[in-house]
Amino acid sequence: MKSGASPAPAFKGYRKAERVTVISIIIPTLDEERSLPPLLDAIHQQRVAHEVIVVDGGSQDRTLEIARDRDVRTLVAHPGRGAGISIGAEASRGDVLFFLHADSALPPGALDRIEEVLSTDANIIGGNFRLVFDGGTDFSRWLTGFCAWIRLLGLYYGDSGIFVRRSVYEALGGFRPIPLMEDWDFVRRLERFGRTCCIKDPPLVTSSRRFERRHPLGIVYGWVRIHTLFWLGVSPAR
Repeated sequence: MKSGASPAPAFKGYRKAERVTVISIIIPTLDEERSLPPLLDAIHQQRVAHEVIVVDGGSQDRTLEIARDRDVRTLVAHPGRGAGISIGAEASRGDVLFFLHADSALPPGALDRIEEVLSTDANIIGGNFRLVFDGGTDFSRWLTGFCAWIRLLGLYYGDSGIFVRRSVYEALGGFRPIPLMEDWDFVRRLERFGRTCCIKDPPLVTSSRRFERRHPLGIVYGWVRIHTLFWLGVSPAR
């Protein structure tokens, strides 16, 4: 897939603010038996009406068993977040879709804030949360600040919890089932489509585990390299 896809049509807005009735929380997973239980517990404490869909990409641990034991709807997809998110969204029933990584910590009142933002301003089509990386290291703090800076430029990723009105999601053609950069690809189309919001309070805390035992310069180099290749039109599968 070429990254320079044709732009989505401009968003024309709603006649009036529509109250959010159900939020569909879609969680792609792969071997998340440790991260999933606390996340599902946190979701259970949310007051807003919601459904939870766990889409598994081939876990070899107890991820699916844990989800089913908690009466969470489960689906199975090919490996890769893009495929899982796409299938989960298609199966969902909510009028708002909320895509959440399994290693995120959902704070109390998070769904209330999504409902508040979308129900009070009809021109906001979606958005994300202010992202905070755990770990307390210099690099995790730098990443937190970096993500806040690029959000000002309209750039954010799946680990910040992307939410969107269903009507907008469908108009955009949804997440593409690509093995890499599925979130960046979707966010670029979302930002071109209309006005989004970054919920700063409460923030969404996500795990720094992917950066463990890796040098910061190597992480930044890999990030720049992948984005450059994607921008040049190199296939995500490659």
